[in-house]
Parts: sequence; structure tokens; C-alpha cells
Amino acid sequence: MGASETRQQIVDVADRLFYEHGFNATSFANIAKDVGLSRGNFYYHFKTKDEILDAVIARRMTNIRAMLDAWEQDAESPAERIRSFVHILITNRTKIMAHGCPIGTLCNELAKLDHAAKGDAARLFSLFHEWLARQFAALERETDADALALHILMRSQGVAALATAFHDDDFICREVADMEAWLQAQCPTASLPNSSQPA
Repeated sequence: MGASETRQQIVDVADRLFYEHGFNATSFANIAKDVGLSRGNFYYHFKTKDEILDAVIARRMTNIRAMLDAWEQDAESPAERIRSFVHILITNRTKIMAHGCPIGTLCNELAKLDHAAKGDAARLFSLFHEWLARQFAALERETDADALALHILMRSQGVAALATAFHDDDFICREVADMEAWLQAQCPTASLPNSSQPA
């Protein structure tokens, strides 16, 4: 395996461990063990855990942008694109019930630590916020597109937090259906497929 592949594997493993156990609770040793590297080889790629965190945030940025681009291409209408965002809760419900929202949990932890990267992590939410606002603007809600985007982003985060607390699959499905009904009420001329069942 080449150096770039090894570095990518480190970032992939660190991303998973930061999500499952938290940034602060994850050590170099934890990451090195899961990757299968000696400490010496590990330090060749990353000197500090903060360097790994920066790479993890950059990886998540890239993945989010790719997902948003895919939604743009796959969905015919802005309402369907917003629905794709809402359905993250169902698609990822098992992980969310176990560990929460990967962005929300990271932002919360870095804020509590007053970590230098907390602003970079918050920009992960900004990607969704700005993208959602563009979708609502395309639905002729230009004047309040920003507020609507923040509302649905806030609602999804609340559902993720309570899903983690209650481990209730039915709760997630009910809330997603309610968010779809809310979306239809905001944009009554937009048509949405009738589906909020688990995939």
C-alpha cells in the first residue's frame, strides 16, 4: 500500500472513531491499532491528532459536497432535493440511534473543548444551510429561504438528538413524515413522492 493510500486509511479510520467514541476519547494508539500501523509509521503521516482532525473535516466536506451534487443531479425539483436531505435521518437511522449526527456530535464536542477547529467543523453545517436556502429560493421562497433552511436543519438535528436518546425507529419515521408534511405546506405547488417509510 502506498503512502497516499495509507494516509487515506488513517483518515477513514479516524473519522469513524471520532464519530463512534468522540475526538477527545480517541488516541493515536486507537487509530494506529485499527489501521494496523506501528507508532513510528503512523507519525510519518500525521504528527498530531489535530492534523488528523483537519483531514477528517476536509474529508467530510468533500463527501458532503459530493452528496449535494448527486442530489442536484438525481432529483428533478428543489422540493425533492430537500426531501433527500430529510431522508438522511432514515437512511442513516441505525448509526444515528447509536452515535448521533456525525456533524452535530463533532461540533458540540469541539465547542465544549473550545478547540481551534470548531469553526471549521461548523462549516459542515454551513454547506447544508446554504444549499437548503438555495433550494427554498428556487421554490419561490426567496424572502425567507434562509430562515426555512435553518428551520429544517434545526428540526433534523433535534430528531437526531432524540433518536440517539430514545433509540426509537418509529419516532424517526414519524418525524420525517411530519417534516415532509411541513415542506409541502411551505411549498404547496411542489409535488413530493408519497414515501417516508424506511428504505
